[in-house]
Amino acid sequence: MKIAIVICQDIPEVLWNAFRLANMMLEGMEDVTIFLNGPSVKYEELDSTQFPLIELSKIFTLSEGELLA
Repeated sequence: MKIAIVICQDIPEVLWNAFRLANMMLEGMEDVTIFLNGPSVKYEELDSTQFPLIELSKIFTLSEGELLA
């Protein structure tokens, strides 16, 4: 199944949960695409120890997920 996740917010917890969900779907052999729109494009600036967005995005792209902005 092909799945697209569209994120339009710059709330770290929202981005973190979206990347976690996408990574879990990739483990289940789904085709997953994340589309970052508006303020969510700057997700790297929101990275923190509580919400490791850069780490999750690397796992996502290395697991053959497609990240669009």
